[in-house]
Amino acid sequence: MVAPAVPELVEERTQESIDVRTESLQTLRELGPPDLVHLIKHQVKTASKEAGVYHHVTGIDASSSASLAAYINTLTYTPYDRSHKITSGLYCCYNAFSRLDMRVQVTIPGSVESYCIDERGDKRAATDDLWLETYLCGVLRAYSYADDGSGDTIKRIVGVRRFNPITSTEAEHRFLEAAERLFFKGKCTYIGWQLGSEPEIQVPNLVSNHLTTGLLNYIHTTGRYASGINLFEKLRTRDPEISSLLARVLISADEEVRAVSLLHEAIQQLPMDYSLLDVQAQFCKGKGRGDMALECAKRGVIAAPSEFGTWARLAEIYVGLEEWELALLTLNSCPMFTYQDKDAPRMPEPARVLLPILADSRFEEIDAGESTGDMELVHPTLRKLHAAGYKGTFLKAYALLTEITAKIGWDQLLKYRSNVFVMEEEYRSEKATTGGSQNASTVALRGTPNPSINENGTGDESEREADGKGSPEQSTTPSTTTIGSDLNGDSIEKPEHTVASEGVKSGAEDNKRLCERWLDNLFMVLYEDLRVYTIWRTEMAHFRQQSLQYKKSAEEWEILGELAERLHHTDEAAEAYEACLGIKFSPKALKGILSMHERDGNARAMLANLIKSIAWQYRWYSEFSPALLYAIRKLIEEEGAVKVRSIIQATSLPQPVLDLTHHYAALCAAFRSSGSDI
Repeated sequence: MVAPAVPELVEERTQESIDVRTESLQTLRELGPPDLVHLIKHQVKTASKEAGVYHHVTGIDASSSASLAAYINTLTYTPYDRSHKITSGLYCCYNAFSRLDMRVQVTIPGSVESYCIDERGDKRAATDDLWLETYLCGVLRAYSYADDGSGDTIKRIVGVRRFNPITSTEAEHRFLEAAERLFFKGKCTYIGWQLGSEPEIQVPNLVSNHLTTGLLNYIHTTGRYASGINLFEKLRTRDPEISSLLARVLISADEEVRAVSLLHEAIQQLPMDYSLLDVQAQFCKGKGRGDMALECAKRGVIAAPSEFGTWARLAEIYVGLEEWELALLTLNSCPMFTYQDKDAPRMPEPARVLLPILADSRFEEIDAGESTGDMELVHPTLRKLHAAGYKGTFLKAYALLTEITAKIGWDQLLKYRSNVFVMEEEYRSEKATTGGSQNASTVALRGTPNPSINENGTGDESEREADGKGSPEQSTTPSTTTIGSDLNGDSIEKPEHTVASEGVKSGAEDNKRLCERWLDNLFMVLYEDLRVYTIWRTEMAHFRQQSLQYKKSAEEWEILGELAERLHHTDEAAEAYEACLGIKFSPKALKGILSMHERDGNARAMLANLIKSIAWQYRWYSEFSPALLYAIRKLIEEEGAVKVRSIIQATSLPQPVLDLTHHYAALCAAFRSSGSDI
């Protein structure tokens, strides 16, 4: 496949991007930013005038200085810029294990020099061991920093070329061999901890870090389960904690009997390993045995009470068992962490930005969508929906809260909330009363909420608050207001505040718990989501009754689609996304539609949208998205490679665009994915 075009950010001052990268090394926390490629260009006619340009890249083989120098050599000829020639290049690739920036300086024509820069800016020699670490970091970054198909990651950093670091079984063997060699370093020191972990993990450990996440992501994307099982079986001989990773891969590979046998054996050795207990809980829940999953999840919380994941799993199981009050109490006990975003380059403002487009990714629908902008047409209320910005633990906690709401309705949620948490009005009226408050964490683990809810008359009060107010799903009151305007009477009840735990020094209401302030805020954010959703659906119903067209800008439809998706209204989300795509191309809307087609099993529609998503990604210099590769692989697994290729070829899009999708299908054949045999 033809490589994507090369974006160029032109510097105000030559080499200022390199200086800024060097200064930022001491602030990097995890895997580091994408690789930086800096070039010195001279005008062909006036050789004395030079300019510094740069771009970022992921997925390039960083196993040696020669492979990075080879990448720079591929940039010496660009068909869209024949007025300049490249005279030198510098490739910077971060080694997160040793916290060094590996650099390769290439003079064209001339020499190649490799070295590394430490956090103090000092120059050091580059060794083979450091290159091995750098190679592994490069692969992990390519997967971790890839776009999920929505375009959000691509839009965050301008000018990043994304390549697939593993395109053959030979490349896979080298990757897994490097992972095996670096999984343990020395007899007792585990190097993976130095890479950090996903934002939901409080403390990186042997099985929860960026290295293990990257390995599992690769195995999930490519379906190379046998390779993953082989790797983790070898690692397990050195430490039994690896059993949880091996069990996850076995379950994904449909080797459930082996997985259960392994879990049984491992739990005998490590009865309080929370990762093993979490795999058990997840497996039992998936088999419809919530009772068994519950006991595993409770033990997981006891084993790791400071981890968000154990509490979230327990809350999830209570939701499945329809134990709504215990689910809320457990959610209230979740330890929440400040979100740590991925390391991103902090570059100076460029003098110019050049974003060329290759003919291979051009087709009318995408080009027309890129040329229109409607940022100013979004209603302020839609801009201010805070839930859209949630990440990390807050995103997962909000997803649990919306799942509960989707199952029982807003009114019932408020009723259960007032049953288990102390409301401000109650606290003010009874704050003279002190004594025996119970810990919400203990109650959630014991699984027996205090039944004495109505002793103070609060149960009746909460019922009165909920009476006469239709849930958002049931609201049929017509409205002619625009989204976000104040209604004379909202169709959903606005929740009152609870008493937050930090607001009470001692005492507390005898039969209820204190609500964490973050959870109280989540209820308010959920109310706003539901309010805007209800107004939107009411407006649409009113316009349809009047046979009028309901008009929104493309971005407003995109936001409404996300809103409906957050609230688990899949059909309404698809409707909004389709309305967005009817106005202009949107990768995020396309991703939402893909989910609907996947649920319906519509292979032809899925492929039509995948082709467009792949072309849009390529247009923005990304030839690799694990999410899109996974989608193609699953389609081939279900429909067969011949049928998938035939459907792709039967579409009316330009052949170069179709070839981009054929490239993904060819990867599945290279990995011998199920269904790819001819």
